[in-house]
Amino acid sequence: MPDWDEILAREGPAVWRTAYRILGDRADADECFQEAFLDAWEVSRRGPVRSRPALLKRLVAARAVDRLRRRARRGSHGAVADWDALGGPGPSPSRSAEDSELPRRLREALARLPAKQAQAFCLRALEEWSYAEIAEHLGATVDAVGVLLHRARTRLRALLARPREVPGPPLAAEEPS
Repeated sequence: MPDWDEILAREGPAVWRTAYRILGDRADADECFQEAFLDAWEVSRRGPVRSRPALLKRLVAARAVDRLRRRARRGSHGAVADWDALGGPGPSPSRSAEDSELPRRLREALARLPAKQAQAFCLRALEEWSYAEIAEHLGATVDAVGVLLHRARTRLRALLARPREVPGPPLAAEEPS
């Protein structure tokens, strides 16, 4: 039987960082982290696991992409305050807003990709997995991973190139009396 305390101590930080990089929210990352470890425990009960770190990162990436999709369906795209990051002098508020815009838009765009494309993109771009590693863990060929990544990048470019809809001022007929 695997020693889960040891696995948690050794693999936990990297697994949590994967979730946080995808989601950008500590609470959501915590929940995905827990779900991934529970899922890994279930997988290990069914049979041997060749690579626990790979399994855990794949599971947490899948859970994080699922959570992005739920956010997109609920329409909760608002930024979550990261109180730990607040502190002394830093960039101006407008610079901070600009810097936070792209990750938020990327998360929204990832939520609009098919699940395997989003998972492959996250594992490649965020975790720097090789095509072969992604193929093994997604149950696909290396060529199929290449196609998934190409389609994901193409779709992400298109989604991120679209101008954001910015509401204008209310029309005279819409103004309250």
